[in-house]
Amino acid sequence: MSTPRGICLMGPTASGKTGLSITLAQALIRRGQAVEIISVDSALVYRGMDIGTAKPDLAERAGIVHHLIDIRDPAQPYSAAAFRHDAGQLLESIAARGALALLVGGTMLYFRALTRGLDALPAADPLLRARLAADAATQGWPALHARLADLDPVTARRLHPNDRQRIQRALEVVLGSGRPLNELHGRATEAAPGQFLRLALGPVRREDLHQRIARRLERMMAQGLLAEVAALHARGDLHPDLPAIRSVGYRQLWQHLDGLHDLEQAKLRALAATRQFAKRQFTWLRSEHDLCWMNSDGPGNVDDVLRRIDKWL
Repeated sequence: MSTPRGICLMGPTASGKTGLSITLAQALIRRGQAVEIISVDSALVYRGMDIGTAKPDLAERAGIVHHLIDIRDPAQPYSAAAFRHDAGQLLESIAARGALALLVGGTMLYFRALTRGLDALPAADPLLRARLAADAATQGWPALHARLADLDPVTARRLHPNDRQRIQRALEVVLGSGRPLNELHGRATEAAPGQFLRLALGPVRREDLHQRIARRLERMMAQGLLAEVAALHARGDLHPDLPAIRSVGYRQLWQHLDGLHDLEQAKLRALAATRQFAKRQFTWLRSEHDLCWMNSDGPGNVDDVLRRIDKWL
């Protein structure tokens, strides 16, 4: 079996990764190189979440095999560990077919899990998670943050009292294993076998990205994002603590449907949350030291990437 090889095309939200990946794949296919795309996005895995995730439609995907899109119902959480397993198997099968894997997305933890491994933390316990969510509903997340401060003060000090996702996970770890989160960090699972060319995409100016984010949100609203979230909200088996519903845009519109904000407030909160998300993505990318940076506004990006790929191969 050939050694798995993957081209990682990463970047902040709204930087143009999807469009470039499809154009790049088409160019490689025309040159006789088989290509399959692996989505590296924690929201694209969910069915029924198309508009708010900027999911490529069937027409865009035509002629190019795409993986890890629409593989979960929103009620079924997906994790970095699950991605590491699924993407690792895909890399091997793609290599066996003589194709090149193009890994595209902005979920940086997934890229890290695949190429560097994950901290060996205990798996999520659904019963414990449900109990913590019930406690938070009656006591509030600051109360659970205080509980975490007693059990794991090091982790609690770096978390905001309302950071429910990280507070919940830290409590799950310490209650489930009896050991604080910081003691378990550094005990990593192995990275997936393979060789990776890592490309980072982003506008030169932060203001340009913010404008893209604003235009994309307006376009999503015009395409029916509120109706998409309303359909999920009406199911009755979904709730705001699920990873799918915590996705940027979905969370804020869900709160609007719960009567917490009017629509304009929800849109402003979604815009602010998306900008913060992009900022965190940039922070992660800039902490990496082996990335090839490209300007997403550059007219010669495809030719530039092809030259980099030829040299790497």
